[in-house]
Amino acid sequence: MKNTKPYIIAEMGVNFYDTARVLNISPLKAAKMYIDGAAEAGCDCAKFQSYKADTIVSKNSPAYWDLSKEPTETQYALFQKHDGFNEEDYRELCNYTHAKGMDFTSTPFDYASADYLEDMVDFYKISSSDLSNLPFIRHIAKKGKKMIVSVGAAYLSEVDEAIRAMKEVGNNDITILHCVLSYPTDPRNANLRIIETLKKDFPDIGIGFSDHVAPDDTMMTLAVAYMLGAEVIEKHFTLDKTLPGNDHYHAGNQEDFKKAIANFKWIDTVLGSAEKTVLDCELIPRREARRSLVLTRDMKEGEIIKEEDLMAKRPGTGISPEFAEIVVGRKAVKDLKEDTILTWNMV
Repeated sequence: MKNTKPYIIAEMGVNFYDTARVLNISPLKAAKMYIDGAAEAGCDCAKFQSYKADTIVSKNSPAYWDLSKEPTETQYALFQKHDGFNEEDYRELCNYTHAKGMDFTSTPFDYASADYLEDMVDFYKISSSDLSNLPFIRHIAKKGKKMIVSVGAAYLSEVDEAIRAMKEVGNNDITILHCVLSYPTDPRNANLRIIETLKKDFPDIGIGFSDHVAPDDTMMTLAVAYMLGAEVIEKHFTLDKTLPGNDHYHAGNQEDFKKAIANFKWIDTVLGSAEKTVLDCELIPRREARRSLVLTRDMKEGEIIKEEDLMAKRPGTGISPEFAEIVVGRKAVKDLKEDTILTWNMV
């Protein structure tokens, strides 16, 4: 797994199925187009989802998404549309993703998927929907790979239980992602300060953000998450935000991801170092803008310098005002003109 910070996961979800339908190509070919797009945008990881409708949901489970955007009325019917890939397909996508220089993962939603993905994924990503599925989490954590777990729609106690479950089976390589399980997430519900809460309450594990806020022109949601300490950023990816379907309406395209990455780089640039010192760019302004002790009148050699003979003026090339008490009471060693910037060889 790459060490990029923030580590950026392009969540392909099932968006490529819609692109395949529109372009009249195979879903596998469309998925590779999505990998190409994520690589071109500068993402670190391409993430898919591995499931079968029959093992993820009961047939009468109602929809919980915006039906005006995705009109499918049951979860089962939706998952049936998008469960066509098998182990061989994911292996092909894994190899293709690695050839593009990115990490690969796919969220497993059943034990069979978790097992066949083991030698493909660079880490396991667990959905918020499985946060309370502790036997499943333990099964995956035992494999010893890094665990990245979304914690949307959860109480803090449930997050703690999931982390304990992973640690109990010997897996301490854990990152949790703040997430709001609402598609799309209203910005007023993003609650990014939860990132700070998670960092405070779980200081020994990584913290990130899985974003469902619809992208805007600034991509500021992700920028704020990064500034608050998100080490991993996950967002749904699409090649066409105008397509109807399950996730396009809150996904980012290549330009959105590029903008977010540019924001991250700018944040790193302006945050700079925590060490308080004088920068090279400040050396001349420091000298010219600080003050020195300057004479308020002409003085003859041997005269005693009094407090009223001194004024602090720019530039700071002479005796600093902090030494005024030392200068007062000394003699001028030569004739000096009014407005002379005093140096130590003059007193």
